[in-house]
Amino acid sequence: MNDLFPYPLRPGQDGIIRLIRDSVRGGRCVVLESGTGTGKTSVSLAGALEGISGTARKVVFLTRTKSQQKQVAVEARAIGARTDVICIAVQGRGPATCPMMLSDRDLSDGTSEELSKLCAELKKGTGPAGKCSYFENIGSTEVEACISFIRARHPDPEEFRDFCAARGICPYETVKKLLPYANVVSAPYAFFFIPAIKNHFLQWMGVSDREVVVIVDEAHNLPSYLRDSMTCRCTARSLDLADSEADRNGNPLLVQDISCKDIVQLMRDIMADAQKEYLRRESDMIPPDYLGEEMMVRLGMTSAGVRDLVMRLAEVGISIEESKKAKRKLPRSHLSSLAGFIYAWMSFDSYSHVFLVSGGDNPYLEAYCLDPGEAAEPLSTCLSSVSMSGTLSPLKDYAGEMGLEDPVSEVFPSPFPKENLEVFYVNDVSTKFSEINSDDGTYDRLKRYVVDIVGASDRSTAVFFPSYGVMERFVEDKVPDALGREVYFERRGMPQSELMEQISDFLGKEGSVLFAVTGGRVSEGLDFPGRQLELAVIVGIPFAHPSAKQDALIGYCQNRFGNGWDMAVRVPAVRKMRQAIGRLIRSEGDRGMAVILDRRVASLGGLDAKLTSDPVAEVRRFFQSH
Repeated sequence: MNDLFPYPLRPGQDGIIRLIRDSVRGGRCVVLESGTGTGKTSVSLAGALEGISGTARKVVFLTRTKSQQKQVAVEARAIGARTDVICIAVQGRGPATCPMMLSDRDLSDGTSEELSKLCAELKKGTGPAGKCSYFENIGSTEVEACISFIRARHPDPEEFRDFCAARGICPYETVKKLLPYANVVSAPYAFFFIPAIKNHFLQWMGVSDREVVVIVDEAHNLPSYLRDSMTCRCTARSLDLADSEADRNGNPLLVQDISCKDIVQLMRDIMADAQKEYLRRESDMIPPDYLGEEMMVRLGMTSAGVRDLVMRLAEVGISIEESKKAKRKLPRSHLSSLAGFIYAWMSFDSYSHVFLVSGGDNPYLEAYCLDPGEAAEPLSTCLSSVSMSGTLSPLKDYAGEMGLEDPVSEVFPSPFPKENLEVFYVNDVSTKFSEINSDDGTYDRLKRYVVDIVGASDRSTAVFFPSYGVMERFVEDKVPDALGREVYFERRGMPQSELMEQISDFLGKEGSVLFAVTGGRVSEGLDFPGRQLELAVIVGIPFAHPSAKQDALIGYCQNRFGNGWDMAVRVPAVRKMRQAIGRLIRSEGDRGMAVILDRRVASLGGLDAKLTSDPVAEVRRFFQSH
């Protein structure tokens, strides 16, 4: 019998709560797939809080998006009716959490690191940049008022920000002072997986690793997130910015007759020569020691000499950052970033990273992380971790990638009636490059399928494409016009605010159509309950684009786990499709149908899709009967 779960129990929920509670008490890691309707946020919070009951330990709930942090606040509010819960949301430093930055357009595009450096200067209040009044206003009385507000209201991040704004205090700095009082803290992934941020985060909370239970929401995204966090890149445009910065600052000498601009030009030359020697496609691998050796040969230095030179370049960058801070400007230095890239490249090895050169309009050198295990270490060093997602299978592969030894693993299916969701596929089309670009009519059949399936019902529909490129091709060929319905779009590079406007318009017009990308923001992070979305057309399989990086990842997974193509290609594609299909069923009363337009589904597994020769008839049958 659970004590904290605030809702009537659905099938399977009591089992998830017990599993998490007992694993937390035993200090074990949990890896679970929890289907739609199992209430992942509420059951994991209830189980974790029961597991730490009577102790000073904390639950840290890690999310990818701000909307997920809102959901944590909602569930904490419900659980708060049964026990004392102080739930605080931490967000990265930026305009949404800093009133000063919100009012200064020049600061609005700063990174969290840049803004942190500037804030540190303003909090001192002793330099030429002056003071921050929003920080100065935070006193013990304000902290007590905030605690009372949180106990009474369990606010989401936006509500707490508005409360702080009304009192003239900084939400970001106030949150830091409140964290010791919290027993539930929601935060972005970065706060627990970027070492420098994590150390500060634990200090703010006043706990050690072993006093924290970590819940990772949408954990299927964690391996790629960690790889990206451990990847570094130097582009031609970043070199141009570094060159201009050197000019503006008098092109300082580093050693003898070598200046900052000389290092920038050296990097340009090395990048160009790497392209000539190794580049045969969009990107290709180069030797791990290529950059270091080329710098030594061209500069006539030892490796120690090169490292000393890079350190001096970093010092110049730091000096530029300090000068900008004094003027109340973003402490951004492209020379400092260049030094960081060179140092990181020379520190990585060929086991954990693959080293690449790319061409195109903005060529780059990149050290891409293959092994996320080192960055995932916090999952093993905390008291207990819970990795959960509706699409986490195969659980053994996830645990292996994350370096989790002997975790408690289990799959909990959706408690909703299976007949509420039907998934079909056709076997006469594919988005395989050689087929969609052939002369056999595959592309025309795909277009006809989309038009006919959408036209077979009057229900709100999403059409998911495997890439923006394929979607843009359909748009150029006037497919949206042929649908005879209002069509909204998730476009390449679209700002979040613009995307949400499109979603709002889509929801406001029943029976409209949404064009989106499988694996994009719509398919991964948005809910469409009730009749907001009832039909999904999935155009093709979202396999990763063939590249040197993908080849290296397949090779790494093959060498380490023995199933390279499965882990690096098949499983991620299936997860993306399952996520997209999952948008259809968000509550017990929801019903929906998905049609996958790709014959390769038959060999993928994991989708439970039925073959049909007439998807239009299936759509009509399904919606005429409901």
